[in-house]
Amino acid sequence: MPLTFTFLHHLTAFALVSAIAIELVLLGQKFTLEKARKLQIVDRVLGISAGLLVVVGLLRVFYFEKGSANYFHNGAFHAKLALFFLAALLSIYPTFRFVSWNKSLKQGKLPDVSERQWKRMRGIVHIELAAVVGILLCAAMMARGIGYFG
Repeated sequence: MPLTFTFLHHLTAFALVSAIAIELVLLGQKFTLEKARKLQIVDRVLGISAGLLVVVGLLRVFYFEKGSANYFHNGAFHAKLALFFLAALLSIYPTFRFVSWNKSLKQGKLPDVSERQWKRMRGIVHIELAAVVGILLCAAMMARGIGYFG
């Protein structure tokens, strides 16, 4: 079981990172109806991946790995969680923007998105990717026992 949940954890993490990267690419291209629809789909994949990642991660912490005490006594683990939840909180803004496009897209119209909103969404996605880099550093530190206290 630990191997299965490690695999699922990595699979959902890679799906999440892929979705963030695709969002960044789409937000860097000319805005069209097709791109708007793709952004909505990719954002759903991102949300599902994030939810599954949390569930699988918590199952690993509490049932399939070294035990919760090991994780909760590791500063790198706390930093990893903080970065993940920072990215999750930041992703709320683009998600709300994408959902707000539903009416326009159903009518076959391009949603009205200001330059400021577009730049904000793109900036947020950049920060999300930076958080992923920090998460990877924290994971490497944890694997080597760095950050353990108590």
